[in-house]
Amino acid sequence: MKSYPFDLQQKVALITGGSRGLGKAMALALATAGARVAVASRHLPTCEATAEELRSQTGRDALAVACDVTKPDQIHRMVDTVLEQWGQIDILINNAGINIRQPMETFSLETWQQIMDTNITGPFLCCQAVAPHMKARRSGRIIMIGSIMGEVGLPHRVPYCASKGAIHLMTKALAIEWAPYNITVNAIAPGPFMTDLNAQARQDSEYFRFLADRVPLGRRFGDPEEIGGLAVFLASDASRFITGAIIPVDGGWLAQ
Repeated sequence: MKSYPFDLQQKVALITGGSRGLGKAMALALATAGARVAVASRHLPTCEATAEELRSQTGRDALAVACDVTKPDQIHRMVDTVLEQWGQIDILINNAGINIRQPMETFSLETWQQIMDTNITGPFLCCQAVAPHMKARRSGRIIMIGSIMGEVGLPHRVPYCASKGAIHLMTKALAIEWAPYNITVNAIAPGPFMTDLNAQARQDSEYFRFLADRVPLGRRFGDPEEIGGLAVFLASDASRFITGAIIPVDGGWLAQ
């Protein structure tokens, strides 16, 4: 009897920035589908709380790992920890990211570098770290978290838009390079979601309304759980013939 294609039983997922927001929502979705999930972020207590929530809600095993994705040594330690615990990594979700909003001319080089180190260099290093394991097994699912801001621009977001545009093209290039190893690489491009990353926008009622009005499907921000189904699909065998895709979850923003 063939297994259900969305079933993630026997799979291990590693999610950076997985302790809250979209990362936490995807972690819960993957655990519900049967995966063992390693939740990584800079703040270990928050990761531990999320891991315990996954265990209690889904009955699946979960692991908390402290990792700053701007630090190569911490990335390698994170990957080694998951491999020592479970012996495999089938799914990597590069979700850790930051967004600092200010006029272009006021950005310092330090702030620019901070955004680039987190949003593009971090995923690059995480992919490098899991590469030997996935290539040796000739199997893997990598999910990048891009943004609709990787396709269109908004004021006061120049470094963020640049970093997410880079994520989208890195996704395409890596998908081609690793296709011979049966490793798929795809990106999810979220629109505005009700997460901590958008807290600044939500505090400005006029700006919040401006963003929400650009979403045809309900004129609203997305709820974090609305990204989980796509993450499960891209992590599962149901998507085995899809690679190099940038898939928006934006309520129709990019369709305009």
